[in-house]
Amino acid sequence: MIYLDNSASTFVKPKEVIKAVNDSLINYTANPGRSGHKASIKTALKITEVRQMLSQHYNNGNIDRVIFTQNCSQALNMAILGCEKNGGHIVCTENEHNSVLRPLQHLSGKGSVNYSIAFQSDSKGISLEDIKREIKPNTYMVICNHISNVNGAIADISSIGKYCKEHGIIFLVDCAQSCGHIKLDMKKDNIDFITIAGHKGFYSPQSIGALIMNESFTPNPILFGGTGTNSLELVQPEFLPEKLEVGTISSPLIIGLGAGINFVEKNFNAIQNKIDDLTTYINFELNKLNVHCYTQPENSYGVIAFNIASIDSNEIANVLNEKYDICVRGGYHCAPIKHKALGTIGQGAVRVSISYFNTFSEIQKLLYAIKHILKDKKIT
Repeated sequence: MIYLDNSASTFVKPKEVIKAVNDSLINYTANPGRSGHKASIKTALKITEVRQMLSQHYNNGNIDRVIFTQNCSQALNMAILGCEKNGGHIVCTENEHNSVLRPLQHLSGKGSVNYSIAFQSDSKGISLEDIKREIKPNTYMVICNHISNVNGAIADISSIGKYCKEHGIIFLVDCAQSCGHIKLDMKKDNIDFITIAGHKGFYSPQSIGALIMNESFTPNPILFGGTGTNSLELVQPEFLPEKLEVGTISSPLIIGLGAGINFVEKNFNAIQNKIDDLTTYINFELNKLNVHCYTQPENSYGVIAFNIASIDSNEIANVLNEKYDICVRGGYHCAPIKHKALGTIGQGAVRVSISYFNTFSEIQKLLYAIKHILKDKKIT
């Protein structure tokens, strides 16, 4: 099998991640922060190590402001719903996932917040000017997908962050697709919130994400429950991470995430170069064929979208799966506004997404398969 659906979840995990998860089920099974005995403390210290890793990776300046979540969707909901400002306005972009669009639609539907969508004027990605066109006097938050999970379009995070900082606007960046191979610096780039999906570019198990915050803004909790602290009080603690981190956290998944971050840190340049090379190669070869490629050549970030004539993208994905044993994803990728912008609502798009563990040989087999599909469909 050739697996090219890494934007959904990386399939191959580093041996270090597998070993860390297995080790956690033997040596770190006590509930962290819930007891004063040495087994609980041992696990809590291990969890703190992973907070430190994420804090350093994104330079947020405070490990207590790294909040572990079930996934990136939960982290985005915590930031968006937790910062709700009645009568306010939010700007997002055409590249957003439903993890952003649905919370925004929820706020809009109950009449508390309005939102606008910034569309790309440059085929490469979202610019500051795109954002500024949608800013209103009551805009209090800008949400920006760093790398599109549909076609790899990139946002000018640094310029947008500088503008938001100057105007007192909260800046939330969704790094689900960029984490692990493109670094951001929360201080230099003036980012208030970053959300990550650990199971993608950090090669961790599924169901672990994080909300990483700087010192400027703190969301109100949207979940309430046990924290292991202030147990006699019926209100949520005000201090972090307990204010936002509710219930027993998943030590095995967090420890697996830590091993994934460590793997990425040690191999960052190699990972970045490999993804760049493979993406560029696919794009170059696809553009020789009679296919419609939606990924710009300069967007070499591991995500390539294309279609063959007017054939439904799921049909092409099924042929690749059943006849050639190649896993890609057809459809709409939980990003309806992006597909409207691309003009692909009728058929979706075939998405190929790369990880460090893919090879040139696998890409050549994909291209071979696409050429044969074109031949079988009599498309020249």
